[in-house]
Formats: sequence, structure tokens, C-alpha cells
Amino acid sequence: MPYDLVIFDCDGVLIDSEIISAKMLVDELAKLGVTIDLDYVALHFLGRSYPTVMNQIRKEFGLNLPADFEDEYRQRLMAAFEADLQIMPHVKDVLAHLDLPYCVATSSSPRRAQTSLHLVGLGALTGPLLFTSTMVAKGKPEPDLFLHAMATMGIRDPSRCLVIEDSLNGIRAALTAGMKVWRFTGGSHLAMRLLEEPEDARPHGRFASFADFYRTVPGLRQKVVSA
Repeated sequence: MPYDLVIFDCDGVLIDSEIISAKMLVDELAKLGVTIDLDYVALHFLGRSYPTVMNQIRKEFGLNLPADFEDEYRQRLMAAFEADLQIMPHVKDVLAHLDLPYCVATSSSPRRAQTSLHLVGLGALTGPLLFTSTMVAKGKPEPDLFLHAMATMGIRDPSRCLVIEDSLNGIRAALTAGMKVWRFTGGSHLAMRLLEEPEDARPHGRFASFADFYRTVPGLRQKVVSA
């Protein structure tokens, strides 16, 4: 077995949520006179926490967001998730047959991550298996969250951890932590987009469907024992 732990990102990996949140952020900022597109969101915001995103908006556009912006945005986003959020195809099968421990490490808030996972039938990944950026001093692209998850799961060697990420910031965090990282490119937010990967954010491999997970990363599937 090449690894002791698999760490999954949540948004854009386990759940197809990034396209929903990106479109909503574009629309909400447009109401305040800030014009950005989905490519801008993918480049600057993907894989980062909400406070980090808001700080960049303030700095780059000189926009002081209304006091109720965050609460209203989150409420609208949760309503959109309830209506449209989908689990990534074949994720349940992958999780059901993994032959080693796994967990989730996400930049989302605890409430958003918990709600999202429950909505798509992945509630078992909450509780002690869910790690959010609120648990560490610095979120992605810093390695703190992945290292915290690893230590809490009882793993000592980061090179024995495999991270599944979609965002460049998540890839950077995993590489800085000394972990192996595979990029999942099958989310709707990456469809028909040029997947640029700067030198500091080049994964060890890529796959576009969880149907190919065990072919892409062999040796992780539970062995079938004959009677």
C-alpha cells in the first residue's frame, strides 16, 4: 500500500458545488458594481476561504461590502445548493471501496461543508472526518490544514498521504505539506477551461472521473476475498 491516508477536498471534488457558488458570487458582486467573470473566480478564489476572498475583493476593487452581504450571500447559496447541488458521479463507490482511512479537508465554513455533504448523502464524512480552514491559522495555499488533518488522523509521514484536489491553491498546499496530490478535473467549473498549472502548482497526476480513480491510483481498492 503506497499511502496511509487519502485527504479529499470537498467543493469541486466530492460535490459539484464550485460552479454554483462562482456564478452566485459573480452575480452578487455585479449588483455592487464589481464586474468579474468565472475565469477570474477560478484563478483567484478557487480553493480559498470566504474571508480570504472578501479581503481580496476589498483590496483589488476598493469595495467596502455591506454589513449584511456575507449573511445574505450564504443564505442564497444554501438555497441554491438545496435546489441544485449534486454529488460527483462515482464518488460513493470510491469511498465504499477504499482500503485505507480517508477524510475531508476544505476551505469552506463548517456549516456550509456539513450542510453540503448531508445534502448529497455524504453525511458520514462530517464529524471527526471533516476538517475546515477554521481549525488552523492559515488556510490554503498554506499547508496547515492538510498537516492538521494528517496529525489528527494519526499519520506522521506526509509523504504517505494522498490529496485529491481541484484548485491550484489546494495543490500548492498539498505540495508544500510534502504530500502526493492528484488533480480532479471533472467538476463543472473546470469544463471547457484551459487547465493552467504554474510550476508551484503541478500535481503528480490528474483524472477527470471517479470511475477511473482506482485505475489512476492503483493499490487503494479493497481486495475481494473469495469464499
